[in-house]
Amino acid sequence: MLTIEDLALEGKVVFLRVDMNTPLEPKTGKLMELNRIQEATVSIRDLNKCRVVVGSHQGRVGRDDYIGMEQHAEALTQLLGKNIRFADDIFGPSAIKDIDSLKNGEVLLLDNLRFTAEENMEFSPEAASRTILVQKLYKHFDACVLDAFPTAHRAHPSIVGFSHLLPTCAGRLVSKELKSLNRILTVSKAPFTTVLGGAKVSDRLEAIDTLIANKRADKVLLCGLIANVFLKGSRKIEYDIGIDREDKMVDRATFLMADYPDTFELPIDVAVLRSEERVEIPVSELRNGDKVFDIGSKTIDHYSRIIRSSGTIFMSGPPGLFEDSRFGLGTESLLRAMASSFGTTIVSGGHLSAALQRFGIKEWIDLVSTAGGALVLFLGGKKLPLIVALEAYEKKMKQPN
Repeated sequence: MLTIEDLALEGKVVFLRVDMNTPLEPKTGKLMELNRIQEATVSIRDLNKCRVVVGSHQGRVGRDDYIGMEQHAEALTQLLGKNIRFADDIFGPSAIKDIDSLKNGEVLLLDNLRFTAEENMEFSPEAASRTILVQKLYKHFDACVLDAFPTAHRAHPSIVGFSHLLPTCAGRLVSKELKSLNRILTVSKAPFTTVLGGAKVSDRLEAIDTLIANKRADKVLLCGLIANVFLKGSRKIEYDIGIDREDKMVDRATFLMADYPDTFELPIDVAVLRSEERVEIPVSELRNGDKVFDIGSKTIDHYSRIIRSSGTIFMSGPPGLFEDSRFGLGTESLLRAMASSFGTTIVSGGHLSAALQRFGIKEWIDLVSTAGGALVLFLGGKKLPLIVALEAYEKKMKQPN
């Protein structure tokens, strides 16, 4: 794929697609950490002779983290040491005016791309290039730089649409992530243990089969919401757990456990809230209405022993609501087990990156990636739409006219 050096970008208007999707402090709504925003600054600095238009997602529709990008613009201003302009718009007249008025060296951040309906859907590259978002914007850009590795597994218009119409190359984060992953995977060794947590059940289910089939998961340790799905699939939870397409998800988990009977490890005990305090109970004592906020101490001990005996450990998604100090024990303990192991360690996702920062052990992990679902699928051998888009443009450039 092409990189920034391969395109003559000086003085050009460049659309830089990054991923600054950042966890929020539950009580204040403020950005919890700046890891992904910090990583976006590398490509922005290297495009300092261009007119740069930055686009990113933040949160998902209906969730508490579905907010505008004003805080991100302020954070970029602080990190870059220069004023970052903010467009309270995406492709309307105000945004177009701001884009067309940019001068060399200036940076404009568009508002949350997910505020447009199309960015909550996925398309083929051809269909994405015909979306309103891309059609409204691409004529005002000279080139596109794709640097949103955490969103590389999603065929959103801003990921695959512009590359069909504009000169397109990889940004610094994409190049760094792929280089680091290729280096890590050449030295990784069995047994492979995957720890999956967090709330993105569909992403995890999509990848598990591929991870196991590609010998990237001899053991899968389940935490978080996906653990509840497997617990229900094994009939250790009898009540509804309250997720979209629950029956389909549970059926899939049941089939996976039947296909790979010795692979999955489920929580033994969990932490729930009782009178505003953390209380650990066996899974068998869970009742309808209970909300699981963390794994319990027995599960932590069991999982930690498996982690320390593994040759390669990959962790994606936090085991609990670590943002709340009452429920950070599982996340911190498993991360510390990884940090103290002799195996190759890979941690992925914005939330776990924030957790490593909070617990002061980031430097003890071999590879820390801000990508979550994208990295899970990459390790499982899946082709990622962002990478496919970059490779397709590079191939197009090699073809004779």
